[in-house]
Order: sequence, then structure tokens, then C-alpha cells
Amino acid sequence: MIKLHILILILISISIFPSIISQKPYCNKTCPNSILNNLPYPFGFSSGCEIQLNCSQNGIVSIGEFAVEKANDKDGLLVSLPSKCGRNVEALHTLYSENYAPTSENAILMENCTDKIRTCMVPEMMFQPQLQVIDCGGKSDVYGNVSCYSGDTNLPFLDYENVMMAGCHFLLSGMVVKMVGDNPALSLDVQVVKLGWWLKGDCECSEDAICTKFVSPVNGGDGYKCQCKDGFSGDGYKASSGCRKGSSGCHLFGRCEGNNIVGVFVGVVTIGGSLIACIGLVCCYARRRTIAASFSKKNRRLCEVKGITIPIYSYKEIEKATNGFSDKQKLGTGAFGTVYKGKIRKGEWVAIKRIKHRYDTDNINQVMNEITLLSTVSHQNLLRLLGCSVEKTDQILIYEFMPNGTLSQHLQREKGNGLPWPVRLTIAAETAQAISHLHSSKPPIYHRDVKSCNILVDYNFKAKVADFGLSRLGMIESSHISTAPQGTPGYLDPQYYEKFHLSDKSDVYSFGVVLTEIITGLKAVDFSRRHSEINLASLAIDRIGKGNLEDIIDPFLKPIKDDSIMNSIHKVAEVAFRCLALDSDMRPPMAEVATELENIRASNFPSWKENIDIVSAQ
Repeated sequence: MIKLHILILILISISIFPSIISQKPYCNKTCPNSILNNLPYPFGFSSGCEIQLNCSQNGIVSIGEFAVEKANDKDGLLVSLPSKCGRNVEALHTLYSENYAPTSENAILMENCTDKIRTCMVPEMMFQPQLQVIDCGGKSDVYGNVSCYSGDTNLPFLDYENVMMAGCHFLLSGMVVKMVGDNPALSLDVQVVKLGWWLKGDCECSEDAICTKFVSPVNGGDGYKCQCKDGFSGDGYKASSGCRKGSSGCHLFGRCEGNNIVGVFVGVVTIGGSLIACIGLVCCYARRRTIAASFSKKNRRLCEVKGITIPIYSYKEIEKATNGFSDKQKLGTGAFGTVYKGKIRKGEWVAIKRIKHRYDTDNINQVMNEITLLSTVSHQNLLRLLGCSVEKTDQILIYEFMPNGTLSQHLQREKGNGLPWPVRLTIAAETAQAISHLHSSKPPIYHRDVKSCNILVDYNFKAKVADFGLSRLGMIESSHISTAPQGTPGYLDPQYYEKFHLSDKSDVYSFGVVLTEIITGLKAVDFSRRHSEINLASLAIDRIGKGNLEDIIDPFLKPIKDDSIMNSIHKVAEVAFRCLALDSDMRPPMAEVATELENIRASNFPSWKENIDIVSAQ
């Protein structure tokens, strides 16, 4: 038996030695504190990686001055390009390298051009609401100041020379455009640029992969990309996972790829090679079991965070409660999952959020983030988490049920006939108190997605703030944290976009937009309005600043002649105006906003019961 062990060790040593000699430089794929960790091949953060990205100490992954939001084969490289006045147009050159370049799907917005570019596939009314600082030159005519360039859709990349031919001085912003039929439409990722990438040289693809060759738009050199043929999975690259069909074969020491064991055992007898193969298969099987167990363990811990245990429900219970996730019980679908209503255990109605089937680390972290935050903060105006289910690799969260839907639905008359002012004001005051509570936590919590459709109302029209998937913990000793902008267009803090500084004042700006919705009954972004009024924040700042608030007050509220009501509407508008200040230092803290709104409410409508009676009487 001892001799067999020695023989196995000798054979392993022989098989490893050639690979050690030919091993490529180490590629670091981890950026501490970043949402982009464990990047797929060929991306990484060291010189040993085929495509090297930058990793800053605060966790921002970037190319030059621009933050990277995604890096994979499906989406390419999505790079944040927020609107900014005075950015030199030469900054665009940073996005061109010997491994990547902006694709023809992009629309690039520039200022102060010698020649007006009129080849942009995006209509003016579509790109204007995405630009929080569109009027950099102080001109009212958009085309007098901003030009838009789109590439030839028959070509894969934007031609840098063609972009520069217009003689533009400044690079304002960019966005990805997709075609819906014959019509252009903005992608959900606004103010970003999509970079296509390739590897240099001749094809180094697996046998079961298709190689697509490129001519680099930067230096004219040869490039290529690999893609596995139909019926095979993997990334197709020899240096990575290759392609595999059915159950994968495995290398020694847990590296699984391809259909065969890669490696040549020179001078080894057939029985020796068989032993090595068996050992490799056992190692691979054990590794796969470990990964599966790790995933399962991480999933089980979803409901046990920071010493707080959340009730766990079985998948069968959830399936029964939602009638097999029936469309009839569907409440709505968002970016991260679908919400259903159902009855569980004690027969109480609950809202059941089924996370979309994505098993990557980011998705799990998103779920864990929401559970952690909801289980460690408690406030009467924050939506309560009641439990979760983690079977069948599904992540399901269970919340208290809000029968009256969202504030947005009521303001847009999708539910009911409209809310009277006392009810709107009370919802605003309660929402401000909930957000203020988050900001006063230690460490503070920044919601990052404050909007009217994330404010729910119960039977008594009591407000509950929901959806903490994007929330972040702040740092007590710092005024802000640096992170790539995420949120909803129309609500996003423009300074957060420009400087990547997330702070409590970012939530204050978003809440200012909600206040203008409450006053006007208008949507935060509406393409049916005139191009200068598509963005509600800009419209409100203009009208309130000029003393023309009456122009935008919700017609539902205008017939009211009560002086106390009109007086309180004007006071709330003043609060909203301060919240929407472009300079975050000029915005009031949320605690001050909450106090002001409560004072306005208490001085005019001291009884909440009277407000409910007003709604019930409609």
C-alpha cells in the first residue's frame, strides 16, 4: 500500500511539473470592498490578466476616470459616463485601448462643437431627461449647445476619428441605445457607455468553440473572441474554462473544463494515467460538492444575520400560498424579482418576493443586504420582513402585505380617485421620519432608491418605506462613501452621478422629487411632456423658483379654496425646493426635513383620524 502511495505521488509530480514551468503570470481577480469581485476571464486587476482594470482603495473599479459597472461576455464592459460640464472631449480617448472600444450601440453627447452632428439615432426628447446638467452653456436651445453622435450600426465600434471630426470641446455624457424594431430606445442603464472587448492575436479557442476575428479599431491589429458551439457550455477560451458538454471532465486539483483531462503524462504507463484520472475525478467531485454545500450554507445563513433569526418557510408552503406563483396573485414585477400576495400559516396576507433566478454572488449579496438591513432596523414606517425561504436554490423574501398599493399608484389614479392633501402630507411626513431613522442609525443607512413606488400604504393609509436591495451602510467617520451610481432615473442625485459620492443628501434629493410628485401628481420622468419639462425635478425647480407653483399643482387639489391647505402646499414646496439643490451641502438633513413636514402637518391637520375620514368619504 505504501508503494502505491509513492507511485501516485511520483505520477502527480510528473504531471504537474510541465504545467508549473509553462504557467502564466498570476491574475488577481479580486477588488476589496467592490461590488465587482471575482471577475470572469479575461478581466482582472493585475498585469497577469489579459484585460487589466483599475481597483481603487475605496472599491471603485474603473477605466481611467470612469467607473466600471459590469464586466462580462454578455454585457461587455459597461462604463459609467455621467453628465458633467467642462469635461475635455479627449477623455473619450481613455475608452479606446488595444483590447476594448465603445460599440456602435452608444450615443455620445458633446458640447460646443464646431460642426453640428445630426447623425444621432436618439431623438432629443429621449436623451434630455437623463441629463441633470444639460444647460452647461446657459443656452435654452439644446442643439445650440449639445450635439449627439451615433455610430454606424453596420460596424461593431465607434470610429474615434469620426467622433472627433466635429471639433467638439467637451464630452458631456453617453448612453447605450438598443433598437426595438425600427425604433431606437435607451437601455435601462442610462449615462453609461458600452465597450466591446477582444483578445489580441490569433484564435486561442477550444475545439468546440467558434472563433470570431476582429480588426482592432485602435491599431488595426488582429483580435478574436471565442464562443462555445450550440450544445456546449463554458466561455470557449483555452486559457479559461473552454467548452464542455453534459457533465464536465476535470483537471487535477478541482479545475473542471472540457470533455477530457488536459495534460500529457509523458512516459507514464496506462495504469498510471488511469490512477491519475480517477484521483482527478474524485477531487473534482469533492470540489463541486464543497461549492454546492457552500452555496447552500450561504443560503441558509440568509435568514440568520447578526444574531437575529428570521422565520424560515418551506418552498411547499410558499408555493401553496401563491397558488403555484399564479399570475392572478401577482402584485408586480421589478428589476430583482416578482412580488405575489398569499396567505401563510396563521392565514394572514403577506407579500412574497421571489428573486429572479440568478445564482451569482452579486444577486446573493443583494438579498443578504436587504435581509440584514430590514432585520437590524425597526420603525413603524419601514416595511417589516416576516420571513424567507431558501429551498431549491430560490431566494424568497416575505413581507407584511400593504393592501392599498403604492403612493405612485394613488398619485397616478391607478388606484382610487386621488388623495386629498391632508393624506398626502401625512404620508410625506411619515416617509421622511422613516428615512431620517435610517440615516440616524449607527452606522447610517442610505436607501439609494427613494421613489413614490417604493412607498407603500396600508388600510389606514399609513406609509411604509420598502425595497432595500440597493441600500448601503455608510461610515460614521465619513461624510460619504464612493460607489458607482445606482437607482432610478429622475430620482438620482446629480452630484452622486458626477462625483460618485453617496451620502445621506443623495436620499434627500430623491425625497425632494417625491415631494414634487405629491404636490403635482406628475411622474418623475414623462416623455409626453415638452422636452424642457420631461424631468420633474427641473420643472419644479423652475416653477417654484419663479414663484409660479400654481402652474404645476395637481388639478385634483386646485378646487380647494381653504387657505390653510394652500398655505401648507406652498410650505411643502419650499422644503422640496431646498431638497433639490444641486449642491448637496445646500440640502437640509433628513431629520430637519422630517421635523418641518411634521410641524406643517400638525399645525394644519392635527388629527390623523380626520384624514382617514376624508379618504373614506370619497
